[in-house]
Amino acid sequence: MSEVFEGYERQYCELSANLSKKCTASGALNGEKKKQKLSEIKARLEDAEALIRKMDLEARSLQPNVKAVLLAKLREYKSDLNNLKSEVKRIASGNLNPSARDELLESGMADALTASADQRSRLMTTTERLNQSSDRIKDSRRTMLETEELGVSILQDLHSQRQSLLHANNTLHGVDDNIGKSKRILTNMSRRMSRNKWIVGIIISLLIIAIIVILYFKLAK
Repeated sequence: MSEVFEGYERQYCELSANLSKKCTASGALNGEKKKQKLSEIKARLEDAEALIRKMDLEARSLQPNVKAVLLAKLREYKSDLNNLKSEVKRIASGNLNPSARDELLESGMADALTASADQRSRLMTTTERLNQSSDRIKDSRRTMLETEELGVSILQDLHSQRQSLLHANNTLHGVDDNIGKSKRILTNMSRRMSRNKWIVGIIISLLIIAIIVILYFKLAK
């Protein structure tokens, strides 16, 4: 439903009810007061016609399914406006006898009451619709806040996990460094052991050679 159309509709309902009351009141007047009241009513009828035209333009600019509903309502408002115009013409004719005037007053009062009841019904419907829209907005806002809180919680968890991963990564780097140091130490130890083996082997070889030489000279004597 169009909010623009509803705004025009609300204005027209208020104006229609007000015009019905003024028509009823003007039926009991005479002379200049009556002319002044009728002049005021005619000016307000022009405002009502302008609202009808605005509603018609707005309804025809909408989707076909919505347009059909609004144009049906608009026909009722046009009929209501025509009834108001007819009533103004009857009041302005000035040829009313007392019984006709009484009938006009009764008819005007009945129309005013009917219009007022219709207006109250439409306003109640509009108010209820606005309340429902307000509730939906509140629900949407609450859902948005809950989603925002959930998002913040998730971000905090992700940040905590990131810190844990960074700490684990730093720990792994430390372990890698220690392993590298241990590997270098073991390599150096292995090299020293190999070098020591060669040195011991050479010393043993020299001792064996020395023993052989000594034994040779002793046996030769």
